[in-house]
Amino acid sequence: MSPFVAKALQLLLSLSILIVLHELGHFIPAKIFKTRVEKFFLFFDVKFALFKKKIGETVYGIGWLPLGGYVKISGMIDESMDKEQMAQPPQPWEFRSKPAWQRLIIMIGGVTVNIILGFLIYMMILNVWGEDELLNKNLPQGMEVAEVMQPYGFQNGDRVVAINGKEIENAEVINKYLSLRNVKDVTVKHQSGQLETLQIPDSIGTMLFHKGVYMPFTPRMKPQIDTVVADMPAGKGGLQKNDIILAINEQPIKYYDEVRKVVEPNAEKPLTFKVDRAGEIKELTITPDSIGKIGVYPVGKDVIDAYTNKKYTFLESIPAGFDKAYWTLHDYVAQLKYLFTKKGASQVGGFGTIAKLFPPVWDWQSFWETTALISIILAFMNILPIPALDGGHVLFLLYEIITGRKPSEKFLEYAQMVGFFILLALLLYANGNDIYRAITN
Repeated sequence: MSPFVAKALQLLLSLSILIVLHELGHFIPAKIFKTRVEKFFLFFDVKFALFKKKIGETVYGIGWLPLGGYVKISGMIDESMDKEQMAQPPQPWEFRSKPAWQRLIIMIGGVTVNIILGFLIYMMILNVWGEDELLNKNLPQGMEVAEVMQPYGFQNGDRVVAINGKEIENAEVINKYLSLRNVKDVTVKHQSGQLETLQIPDSIGTMLFHKGVYMPFTPRMKPQIDTVVADMPAGKGGLQKNDIILAINEQPIKYYDEVRKVVEPNAEKPLTFKVDRAGEIKELTITPDSIGKIGVYPVGKDVIDAYTNKKYTFLESIPAGFDKAYWTLHDYVAQLKYLFTKKGASQVGGFGTIAKLFPPVWDWQSFWETTALISIILAFMNILPIPALDGGHVLFLLYEIITGRKPSEKFLEYAQMVGFFILLALLLYANGNDIYRAITN
């Protein structure tokens, strides 16, 4: 199976599960409150449906346009814009005839299901597969620190031991905290053994985003070569897989980040590499290209071995799953602040971007992790107070409950049309970005 097909099938299955369950979130309370549901569709059936069957008063079906799904509830102003039905006198089984609190429960049902589903999937993942953690105790060589972080006192080889005074075990969380959470100070243990608490400015996340530094802390690796790109300077200069770089221009090398530190400032300048090749010392002359690259990738085995799988019992997975769902939602909302920048807007993506979240080969753990993430995102996006989304309906219902006055049907029709065009514009923009990136890359 090609990577494209694997990603496409995973995306289709994931969206199908999420759409059906989301719409069930509306369907079930509608039935409980004796509200007629005329249609229940996976995907949109514009002009025709791939499959449909009427059971009772509801037509169940699968549309051909995989942009979502819907339930058509009698007496409700929605994407169907059924003005003919709305022109008739209200009937007892219609949405508009039900008390506002019942209509509110029907409208928030889909979002509620998405939130609960995200929690349940995370709980299942933790119980079945556990969670990989990069423990500080498994990183005796510490972390490689991006240059943009070094003015704040961080050094290559540091190990992060606490954030905001709270001790941490998983070294990887520092990147997420810096970008998406409120970090005031970070306590590190330098290679010298000295503990130091470093102050972090409030603007650190924005600075890292605009500089394109998404992983300011990465595990430090040994200078052993795993991959050599044949038509780049390293390949042309004779560097080979498994070579261990000992020195460059007689400057001793202990870690791979030191290779970059020497090579990148010396673009197009010949450098003498001393390497250990299966116990034999060799000297090679390599000239970095115009941007200071030589075309090699280090062996990452030590990093892989540093990960520890944390297991959860069923009972332990319940609070852990809730915690993971909460922080997934928190971090997604937090990153939206970058959306309202020129760089952030250019990174908005559509279905192509979502498909890239899935692995190139079928892997159930990755599939469910991505599905849980999308479920959380769908919940948040749907509750936004935009007409045509669940959140828009909720907004008008809350207005009705608070003021005791129901917005006119004509107003709701216009609001629905405005919301539809806003969503269409966002859809075209996001998927247009995907197409532009595919062409330019």
